[in-house]
Amino acid sequence: MGTNYYLRPRADCECCGRSFEPLHIGKSSQGWCFALHIIPEEGILSFGDWRKRWNQPGAVIRDEYGATVPPDEMESVIARRSCSMLGGSWDSCWWEVSRYRSEKDFHSKNSSERGPNFLLRHKVDGQHCVAHGSGTYDYIAGEFR
Repeated sequence: MGTNYYLRPRADCECCGRSFEPLHIGKSSQGWCFALHIIPEEGILSFGDWRKRWNQPGAVIRDEYGATVPPDEMESVIARRSCSMLGGSWDSCWWEVSRYRSEKDFHSKNSSERGPNFLLRHKVDGQHCVAHGSGTYDYIAGEFR
């Protein structure tokens, strides 16, 4: 399970209240680096590009449940993550609870690798995960939710 985040580039229509089409910022999943959506056709290729967008006048960030998320909180969700599930050690046998034979088996089946702050991160494949960010996020291309 995870939570998706969306940017509404401007407030809802003042005349009819209609919402404008949101942009998918990405997905937060427990224990994983944030999956930051890059959208080349919108000129969004980096964390910095997203920051510029959500700091525009009238821009609103909301999670998939409709809660408004302030820009500073969104930055924390993306770039200052950590995982305490492992108790501060990669030596935990967390993969056995998930019915995997080993950590290597888990990573192989989930296209993942060890990341910062005891988070899992997506393995760069050049198509889905195009790069790792400098913080606790991965750049993800294409449609996902």
